[in-house]
This record gives sequence, structure tokens and C-alpha cells, in this order.
Amino acid sequence: MTALGVAFALLLAIGVPIAFAIGLASVIGILALDMRMVAVPTRMFTGIDSFVLLAAPFYILAGEIMSRSGITERLVRFSMMVTRNVPGGTAYSVVVAAIMFSGISGTAVGDAAALGQIYIKEMPKEGYSPAYAASVVVASSMMGPIIPPSVIMIVYSLIARVSVIDLFVAGVVPGLMLGLAIALVIFIQGRGGKLPVPQFKVEKGTGLRLLIEGLLILTLPVVIIRGATVDWFTTTEAGGIACVYAGLLGTFVFRQLTLREVWTALVVTAQVTASIYLVLAASEVMSYVFARGGIGDYVQGFGALFAGNKILFLLAVAVLLTVIGTFLEPGPAVILFVPMLLPAATVLGVDPLQFAMVCILTLTLGLITPPVGVCMFVVCKIARINIWQLFAVTWPFLVAETIVVVLLCLVPEFSSWLPRFMKS
Repeated sequence: MTALGVAFALLLAIGVPIAFAIGLASVIGILALDMRMVAVPTRMFTGIDSFVLLAAPFYILAGEIMSRSGITERLVRFSMMVTRNVPGGTAYSVVVAAIMFSGISGTAVGDAAALGQIYIKEMPKEGYSPAYAASVVVASSMMGPIIPPSVIMIVYSLIARVSVIDLFVAGVVPGLMLGLAIALVIFIQGRGGKLPVPQFKVEKGTGLRLLIEGLLILTLPVVIIRGATVDWFTTTEAGGIACVYAGLLGTFVFRQLTLREVWTALVVTAQVTASIYLVLAASEVMSYVFARGGIGDYVQGFGALFAGNKILFLLAVAVLLTVIGTFLEPGPAVILFVPMLLPAATVLGVDPLQFAMVCILTLTLGLITPPVGVCMFVVCKIARINIWQLFAVTWPFLVAETIVVVLLCLVPEFSSWLPRFMKS
């Protein structure tokens, strides 16, 4: 395992793409353990041979179709209509829009890019600095993988053998807690009129149309979650329904979706799905090498350090995964590290949904943490600032979101109450 770990670190350091770094390091590990190379293709196929994974491309496609149907602009206008009478209302509207958009995109990077294109360009016209506008957008984008549907939750369900729909439902409360934490920071920063008054005006006769459009968009995640929880359809089938709904909405209601846009959405979906599947396949080989190399003994030793103290264990996991998340994207990190930590969590009696939310959220926070915060690079490019200028105004939001992680570690009901309620 030492040879595998060193090889993996060196490959990442020289810029080898994550999937190839995992695969090459795994091959080196197999050679070091004197195992048969036939394990590579066998385990790669095993890694993607799952019905659950069929849901991922459906949700990615639904998000792509919706984003090309003028949904972002409509969500922004609806959010600004809701918060237009509040000082700093435009900053609050970013949070509202992110909550709604998270129910469609399922990714933090998607939220940051889509909302950033509008807010980071428009908020400075009201008096916000580009850095502050970018910080609110990047902090709000953290709700993308938490509020369902979520691509990373689909990956997690495959790795941890947890129900996808349970993960989706479990993410609602933590996601709203993130939104509340961000709004609280905005409130504190805006006391005494320190944030600009919104300039958004609702034109006569357009308010009702904005409201209807917003409700139509919000119907999508509600149908997905409710339909799956009452067994009208599976989570994978819900993804297909989401694609059809998105297509009908974009074509016949918003009338902005063209065949060219559909084709582009299909191409992007194929590219993103292929990259996810490649990482999953390579990571299955690495997990196999870890298992054959005796990683279980190390995990048992790690879990023994926290015998009888679930909270301390969860806090330690949160710190560990936060550090890991600053260097690895959430998807690969879940695939590599959750199988190592999950047995210890199970032995300690940690609620599986609580553990899932802590893992997903802490790894997601790495997307807004230097030096490799992908979401930070996305909004920095839009705002034309460097990552340290952004981090200088983002850290209060990061502190607030870290407090949410601590609350999730302390109170399992934040993660597990809603799934139990939905089943009752």
C-alpha cells in the first residue's frame, strides 16, 4: 500500500488527471503485492456495473436541459422579486436562487458557474464589490450537492450501499441550514445599511408570471423526491421523468429550448458521465488493492481510538475530509476514503445518513478552500480577481458553513429526521 500511496501522490503532483492517477497507482500497487493483472479490467467493470449509476446521466441531462431553457434567468428574477424590499436584498437573492437551482443542477460547480454569470456581473452595478459578489455566489454554491437531487449522493449511495432517495431526503435540512448560515452572515455584514438597496423593480403585470414560472421550476425537485419516497417510481426512473419534464418545460412553456441546445446538453452529459464512470472504475481497482493490502487493520485501529465516542469520531472525520477536500474533488474523495472510514462508523453506531451528510458536506467545502478550490477558480475567472482576493471575503461564509458541519456532527436528527418522517 505504501507504493500505491506514494505513486498516487506523485502522479497528482505532476498534474496527471485524477482517473489516470488512480489507475496507474493501482497498477503499481498490484505489482507490489504480486497480484494478477487480470484484476484490473475485472474490478473496473465491477466498479460501474450498478443500476444505481444509471440515475447519474439522467440528472445531469435534466440539469443541462433546464439550464439551457432560460431557467437561470427566471430563477434570478423570481429570487430578486422575493427579496427586493430588504436591504442587501440582491445578496439574499443569491441564496434563494441557489436553493432553487440546487434542486436542478445537483453540482456545486454548476451552481457557481450559472449563478456567477449573472450575479457577479450585475451586483457591482448596485455597489457591491466584484469580490463580495463572487464570495456570496461561491458560498451559496455549496448547497448544490446537498439539496437534492445530487450527483455526488448517487456516487455515495453506490459506495456505501445506502438508499439514494434516503440520501436525497436527508440532504434537505442540511442544505437549508447552509442557506440560513449564509443569510445570517449577510445580515451581520449588512447591519447599519452597509449593503446596497436592491434596484430590481417588478414591472406592472409581470409579478404573477414570475411567480408561476418559479413554481413550475420548483415542481421538478418536489416531484422527484415525493414520487420516489412513495414508490411511484425508482430514483433512476425519476431521473428520466425529470429529463422529460425539463424538455417539455423548455420547449412548450419557456420556448427557449432548441434541437441544437438539446444536442449540446446530450454531448455535455456524455462527457461528464464518462469522466465520472472512469473515476469510479479506476477507484474500484484502488479499493481492491487497499483491501488486499490490509487496510481493514488500519481502519480498525483508527476506530478504536474513538471507542464509545461517536461525536469525537465524526469531528475527526470532518477535519480529515476537509483537508482531503482541499486537494481532491468530492467524487474521487468519496470513492477512495468513504470505504475506509465507513466500517469504523458502523462499529461505533454512527447513523449512516448522519455520516453521509458529514462526509459529503466537508468534502464539498474543499471546493471553496485554497489551494485547489474548483468553485473558487470558476467565480474568480468570471469576476477577474485572484483566489486570495476572493478568500479574503469568503472566509466568514466558510466559518458559518463549518459551524453547520459541527451541528451535523452533534445532532444526528438534522440528517435523519426528515427521511424517517417521509416514511411514516
